[in-house]
Amino acid sequence: MAARRLLVAFLALCSGFSAVHGQKFNAIFSFGDSMSDTGNLCVNGPPTGLTLTQPPYGETFFGRATCRCSDGRLVVDFLAEKFGLPLLKPSKQGGANFKQGANMAIIGATTMDSGFFQSLGIAGKIWNNGPLNTQIQWFQQLMPSICGSRQACKSYLSKSLFVLGEFGGNDYNAQLFGGYSPEQASRQSGTIVDAIGRGVEQLIRLGATHVVVPGVLPVGCFPIYLTLYRTSNAGDYDRHGCLRRFNALSARHNALLQRKVSGLRGRYPGARIMYADFYAHVYDMVRRPASYGFSANLRACCGAGGGKYNYQNGARCGMPGAHACSNPSSSLSWDGIHLTEAAYRKIADGWVSGAYCHPPISA
Repeated sequence: MAARRLLVAFLALCSGFSAVHGQKFNAIFSFGDSMSDTGNLCVNGPPTGLTLTQPPYGETFFGRATCRCSDGRLVVDFLAEKFGLPLLKPSKQGGANFKQGANMAIIGATTMDSGFFQSLGIAGKIWNNGPLNTQIQWFQQLMPSICGSRQACKSYLSKSLFVLGEFGGNDYNAQLFGGYSPEQASRQSGTIVDAIGRGVEQLIRLGATHVVVPGVLPVGCFPIYLTLYRTSNAGDYDRHGCLRRFNALSARHNALLQRKVSGLRGRYPGARIMYADFYAHVYDMVRRPASYGFSANLRACCGAGGGKYNYQNGARCGMPGAHACSNPSSSLSWDGIHLTEAAYRKIADGWVSGAYCHPPISA
């Protein structure tokens, strides 16, 4: 009997069509930025000076740098594993079979196209490799090889999981690093959220019926922001050590996005549009790190900067002299900008179970 159970489990895993709490998907299709990119930026060789292609990136799971911005796997990797699917190949990987999933996400991606940043006078502050519209075009180019005719795609994609983002982080980074205050940047939140909403609608028109729409993270708790915008005014920080103004920007974006998702649910009752709450989950990790097995919540695991947050732009993870902490799984932040594999695993768990995804992916 034990041998038979083992055989059944093995066959389910090999089929690439497994289930979590009864939920099955043909494939997973991912869009986004450095929180999700599994290699698109590096398929033609890593860009010169890109530190994340150097050790110790990737050391925890892959044993080498894979162009992922972490010490190991990302949320989308864990989602694929949970649903019995292979890790998503980058969509720019020529000759790959994408029937069980493809990842359009690319490091530096924004929601908005270049014209938006030009209109704000900050076009030079963004590394815009593939904004949301472009990523959806990449997906459309793959569709014939994935599912064939338009009608066949409608059926196939209706049984696939789409993860749209997060988007928005780099749209705000461009403004903040370009001299805008958080309050000034928040004036663009409605425009950015509207563009995300249009992206959701495009995917639904292509056949998607299961779409996860993540919000942005509490960037005021990230070592890069805590270092670059450090102040001597205690009132600028909340009781957990995060910068209030920057988290307020993230919170405004997320409130507008949740309202947008609610409206889209009413407009497309046949689709299951899920809001994934990156903010609440990561903030809870900052607030109660020990509950998640973390001993460090505001300090980067990897870097050579030292100081309170172990972050310096000129001594980032992957640069000469930088090194990782002895146990990355005890840290929330990997490199001051992105999270550790341990954090991404917990986030994926929250999305699947529904603790931080509404409704849960597994419903």
